[in-house]
Formats: sequence, structure tokens, C-alpha cells
Amino acid sequence: MSLTSQNRKHTRITALAITLLLFAGNALAMTTPAAGSFAYDLYDIGVNQILLGPIGFVGGVACMVFAAIMAIRQMLLPAAGVVLGGAFLLKADAVVQTVGAIIC
Repeated sequence: MSLTSQNRKHTRITALAITLLLFAGNALAMTTPAAGSFAYDLYDIGVNQILLGPIGFVGGVACMVFAAIMAIRQMLLPAAGVVLGGAFLLKADAVVQTVGAIIC
């Protein structure tokens, strides 16, 4: 049983994609800027005081309440997105620690 040209093309594309996924890249984690610099002041306000503070917590709880209202109204797909956003806000401390970028 021979493969058609369409099946061969899909097989080649799949093999190429798998090969490209096996290449390793460098992972660099985001670090906190040096204390006293302007970037640290922005980081402190944006991350420590807003995202990890009471504003982020209230935003996460509000997202969960809004998602529950949307789920009751049978709007399940938008509710799922809002739940993911709310979970991101509620677990922002863990997310901030694990943020990184892959630089090839």
C-alpha cells in the first residue's frame, strides 16, 4: 500500500516539526531589577504593590465572581477564559517567579 503525494507531504511536515521541537534553546528567567534604579521603582509599583497586592487579589476574586455569573448564563467559553485570567491574578506570586523567556 503506497502513500499518496498528499500523505507524503503531511508525513514530511510532521517529521520536520518533530525535529524542530527537539532543538534545545537557552532559557533565561526574568530577574528583579537592581534596587534604586528607575526600573526597580516601576517593577515595585507594578508587580509588588498592584499585581501581588490587594488590587490584584480583588481583581482575581472579581473575575471568579464574573465567571460564575457567565457560567450560570450558559456562556461557558467566555467564562473559561475569565476563570483562567482570575486564576492568573490569584496565583500571581507563583507566576511572577516562573516567568521566563526562551531565547534561541
